Amino acid sequence: MMTDQTHDFPVTSEAGARLRIEELAPEARFSLRVRPTNAPVLGQALGLDLPGRIGQIAEAQGRKALCLGPDEWLICAPEAARDAIVEAARDAYVAASHSLTEISDREISYAISGPAAQELLSIACPRDLDRLAPGEAVRTVFDSAQVVLWRDGPEAFRLDVWRSFAPHVRALLDIGRAEIDAGL
Repeated sequence: MMTDQTHDFPVTSEAGARLRIEELAPEARFSLRVRPTNAPVLGQALGLDLPGRIGQIAEAQGRKALCLGPDEWLICAPEAARDAIVEAARDAYVAASHSLTEISDREISYAISGPAAQELLSIACPRDLDRLAPGEAVRTVFDSAQVVLWRDGPEAFRLDVWRSFAPHVRALLDIGRAEIDAGL
């Protein structure tokens, strides 16, 4: 005869309720380098305004443009838009010389959300995350890995990590989650 045992405690841990880490689906990504005077031409071709301030994000038609430097943007879009972006940039080249490099396979993205998300990221990110406003993103480091950190909301972040560093970063995130769960 078998017995069934039931428990009154929750299946998810406190950190599980306070913290969520998930790998995001792949997307088309491009590194765009263009002189700021030519940025409006490329923005029009790509269907969004390229922001002029470092850390600023523009969104349109499911595409995002993040200003990483005075002449550098990260363009993210659904994978289905990849060919259209390449074609639009190619067509705009005569009017505005630029460099558009596809980097889609270079990075993996993690969504980190919940009331403990900022606490988790602070274990290996030297930036003052209180100064990163929702709707902004920055290039920074997580431990020794270069990352792009997006703040999607008060308790929601996205971490873009080079594929070669992803196992290291994910292991640190999991260790941090365990420490937060244990109250360390």
